[in-house]
Amino acid sequence: MALFRFSTDPPTRPLVRTPNLVLRAPQATDYAAWAVLRMESRDFLTPWEPVWNEDDLTRTSFRLRVKRAAREIATDEAYSLFIVDGQSDALLGGLTLGLVRRGVAQACTLGYWMGQRHAGKGHMTEAVRGALRFAFSDLALHRVEAACLPNNEPSRRLLERVGFRREGEARAYLRINGQWADHLLYGILSTDRISGGSDAGAR
Repeated sequence: MALFRFSTDPPTRPLVRTPNLVLRAPQATDYAAWAVLRMESRDFLTPWEPVWNEDDLTRTSFRLRVKRAAREIATDEAYSLFIVDGQSDALLGGLTLGLVRRGVAQACTLGYWMGQRHAGKGHMTEAVRGALRFAFSDLALHRVEAACLPNNEPSRRLLERVGFRREGEARAYLRINGQWADHLLYGILSTDRISGGSDAGAR
């Protein structure tokens, strides 16, 4: 097990490598690529995300996001990572292992987003497999939880494809696009098989 402890500066080394992707902490220099990808994907992402703040895409807001991500990694609270193409270094999307609970739980929650022009190409499936191996091996977690809207068929298929099991449904679970929405609840354990692929885990 290799728990990471960093300063408030974002770690520059990748936390996860897969055959085609790198998962790493956001850097201040990512702002332009991130802002363009989020803006051009806004209509695509809106049905699945909380309402964006007016200043969401500003450089100041992004700088705070980077600092928060670094602090949360340093304190083992959450791992907010950018998904980057391993060959071109292009930003594809993001993935978070959040709300890390230690003690008797040893669990976290998984969230993710993909830029519209990169969706449907298998990138997120590969990224989630790599993140799960990182969660179970490097972070020594026992359980990863996820939730998705019942009508988000691509997300449901992704979770089930990689080995998550549907465990129930929560009423008015999260406020998405301005409305409290029911969510399907999924979970995967360190003792479960991560289905499909031969992605390398964290290195």
